Amino acid sequence: MQAGETQLKAWMIAGLDGDATGHEALLRALVPLLNAFYRRRLRDAESDVEDLVQETLISVHTKRATYDRDRPFTAWLYAIARYRMIDHFRRRRIAVPIEGVEAILIAEGFEEATAARMDVETLLSTLSPKQARAIRDTHVQGLSVAEAASGAGIGESDVKVSVHRGLKALAARIRGERT
Repeated sequence: MQAGETQLKAWMIAGLDGDATGHEALLRALVPLLNAFYRRRLRDAESDVEDLVQETLISVHTKRATYDRDRPFTAWLYAIARYRMIDHFRRRRIAVPIEGVEAILIAEGFEEATAARMDVETLLSTLSPKQARAIRDTHVQGLSVAEAASGAGIGESDVKVSVHRGLKALAARIRGERT
């Protein structure tokens, strides 16, 4: 199971305070987050994804003193990840269609994104743990159905059904209907 904002921030602060174990735990926990982040944006470039994850981890380590303890950690992390991706596109001279730029490179509104993520977590907490995990894995973390099923130790069809039923229940809650 992936660490959330609170745990990541705690490890980051522990690392800043000199706790090598906390810093190591943070870097290990960031690997799946960054893998999912880059996979969603670089569909057929697995070696590029691995390189970007490593570059981002190095940047997190070397730039850790710039982290503001009063701000959300994931906003800071994803800003670094976006800059690493921009650098990657420049180095490779990759042209991105103008329609895709916003989704890939938006660098403002981190507080809103973090608030939205907390809202999503609040909504997901109203579902069964199985449905919440299936939605979180496939729609938030960007895992494939096969990866989500493997991680949860259930079948792919079970993941699909859990996602479908969970999204249906969330839609009803958002509309104010009782489920």
